[in-house]
Amino acid sequence: MAGTIPTHYTADRLWTTQGWTRDAGVQIDDGGHVTGLQPGRGERLGHWVLPGMPNLHSHAFQRAMAGLAERKGKSDDSFWTWRETMYAFAAAIGPEELKAVAAQLYVEMLKSGYTQVCEFHYLHHQPDGTPYAQPETMSLALIEAAREAGIALTLLPVLYMTGGFDGRPLVPRQRRFGHDVPSYLRLLDALRAHENERLRVGVALHSLRAVPEAAMRDVLAAEARTHRPIHIHIAEQIGEVQDCLATRGARPVEWLLDHAQVDARWTLVHATHLSDEEAAALARSGAVAGLCPTTEANLGDGLFPLADYIDAHGVLGIGSDSHISVSPVEELRWLEYGQRLSTRHRNIAARQQGDSVGEMLWAASLRGGALAAGMPVGELRAGARADLLVLDDRAPVLAARDERSVIDSFLFAGNVPLVRDVMVGGEWVVRDFVHRDEERIAARYRSTVERLAQG
Repeated sequence: MAGTIPTHYTADRLWTTQGWTRDAGVQIDDGGHVTGLQPGRGERLGHWVLPGMPNLHSHAFQRAMAGLAERKGKSDDSFWTWRETMYAFAAAIGPEELKAVAAQLYVEMLKSGYTQVCEFHYLHHQPDGTPYAQPETMSLALIEAAREAGIALTLLPVLYMTGGFDGRPLVPRQRRFGHDVPSYLRLLDALRAHENERLRVGVALHSLRAVPEAAMRDVLAAEARTHRPIHIHIAEQIGEVQDCLATRGARPVEWLLDHAQVDARWTLVHATHLSDEEAAALARSGAVAGLCPTTEANLGDGLFPLADYIDAHGVLGIGSDSHISVSPVEELRWLEYGQRLSTRHRNIAARQQGDSVGEMLWAASLRGGALAAGMPVGELRAGARADLLVLDDRAPVLAARDERSVIDSFLFAGNVPLVRDVMVGGEWVVRDFVHRDEERIAARYRSTVERLAQG
């Protein structure tokens, strides 16, 4: 069938957890998993071959509103004023619109080097809050979009119950997000019937302000034996920290670590505003700090304490969140650049003399992204899914680069696309910079967005 590949490839340079391997072989079975890396004969992949990057945080529908919230409002703009624009846009999105937008987004992700996406999904019901006849309709639209595009998906249906730490009910604009615990668990069960090698269904608690403590305990008890990933928004905004202190007597990350068995199953998205003690405790837990630097910058959230967290051996990964940028290169670049602007020093993520900033960030994000996805990705090794990127060795920006400099050049040397070919689960989805179905998907996206714009 289209996309089926030989079982054996060779690469001049292949990135593994030990760094670059020369003249490497890649053996892939019929299920799309790597079976070995022994040298041998086979089709040449290219000069520089990397594992595909997991994107650990996505709200797919927001791609279609990127750029529509950049005009000055009546007051000082913040996350909370941006949220009003987002709510208005979300009200216009139905299943067909969601599928069209998500498929286009996922094509863009693949072309930039993401091969797995964790979709933090809360548009569950009709705009007035009435469930669809098939309650999982909106989730199925995302599953179909991922299948069309060829990206692997960790679907994270969101539990969203209250409008604040004080337990206030959801306002009309939020009602399509809401579930009680029994209906939420039924949604998980229905979606898990669709799981396969490229689809995993985990859990998302929207935030501490949107999930009461008792509900969190009930969901975690129900999920205790599933070993699936658990994601939560946390400590993104100063106001959130202040409200948590006022109502629960602790900072958000502090409270969560004291009230849940937070471990490597967990991804704490943003975790921007941490005390020194929280940063150290989060690192000890083994949970992933899910960082989304371009969105965090766009919303004026603040800066994560990167250097201290790395020194404490914390785990991190990256996501594109609101998709004002869809590029792991830009997320990693601005993760580092934000720290440089704040500290007025260079090479912050490289903690030892001679270390590469690019290699450290790429390797750390592969590891954290794989944990967040709950799937065997982020590495080229036996047993992992065969997700890989081939860089364009003809690009002038990579001329005269060797193993010591190529990833730094990939991340920090400009904005020319360098991901030439992309494979997911043993199938080519991008060849020579072109996605296998991008014209049809882009045409549908354009007509969808034009229809949304007309109201």
